[in-house]
Amino acid sequence: MMVNYNIAFVGMGSIGKRHLGNVCDLIALKGGNCTIDLYRSSMVRKLSNELLEKVQNQYLCDGPIQRDYDIVFITNPTSLHLETALRFRDHTKAFFIEKPVFSIGEVSLEQIKRLDGISAYVACPLRYNSVLQYVKNKIDPGEVIAVRAITSSYLPDWRPGQDYRQTYSAHSCLGGGVNIDLIHEWDYLSWIFGMPTQCKAIIGRVSNLEIDSNDIALYVARNDRMTFEVHLDYFGRKAQRILEIFTHNDTIQCDIIAGTISFLKEGKTLCFEHERNIYQMAEIKHFFDIVEGRIANDSTVEHGVKILNLAKSKI
Repeated sequence: MMVNYNIAFVGMGSIGKRHLGNVCDLIALKGGNCTIDLYRSSMVRKLSNELLEKVQNQYLCDGPIQRDYDIVFITNPTSLHLETALRFRDHTKAFFIEKPVFSIGEVSLEQIKRLDGISAYVACPLRYNSVLQYVKNKIDPGEVIAVRAITSSYLPDWRPGQDYRQTYSAHSCLGGGVNIDLIHEWDYLSWIFGMPTQCKAIIGRVSNLEIDSNDIALYVARNDRMTFEVHLDYFGRKAQRILEIFTHNDTIQCDIIAGTISFLKEGKTLCFEHERNIYQMAEIKHFFDIVEGRIANDSTVEHGVKILNLAKSKI
């Protein structure tokens, strides 16, 4: 690891705070140092003392870029990701772009090509979850006939202490909507089982939540080997993140929140470590391995746009 990193964070919501803490912990663990600059949309809200200990400088996003960086973490609202990446393009060696990569699927090739020659990684933390790691490495995709994924949770519970109606998730113009917010599902499904070649969706708003973004997305898809069913919502009062895998010989139920895999016919259950920050930290370690040239980038902007188009059922 380099002795010192100059890093910028653009945006500092809940996921930005988590990434910032993990980056500082990882660099310290490796015996390195880092200088963190934070670019903010406003200086009205004061940072906590914990954050102030980690951040050296604060700047307004609409002001000039203050220096060149080794890494820029783009953790602002999805609707600003593309603008931010293009603005910092000539001022950094690498990007970590929080999912989803952009808020629209119709990004021109010219815009994407402007990011050529720079390591731009799109977040996909569920790939590092222990349950899904087991599925990826131990279950033969050739034996799978069909999969069914459900992710259901209550949007007002997502960010304690914050009015859900004021978050980007509540507003489509900021890149909100359950099909975009929960794009993790299509990323891990395509990572494990391959991309669908056909997809149909019902995406809309059906609950009484005070939002203008989509609160439900239902998909039926297939490729040449298998079928996919995906249910995503913002209104489920008990959080669920379940993957069911139907093979020739068994039905396998994966509970990502509980950290369990149950082979229903065989009657066997496996238990895994499932604390969220463990796999979030694993992704940060993976990203630094990419930045430092030890492994290839396996979650590129081009891949992120493909997943975004799939989430919008535009394949």
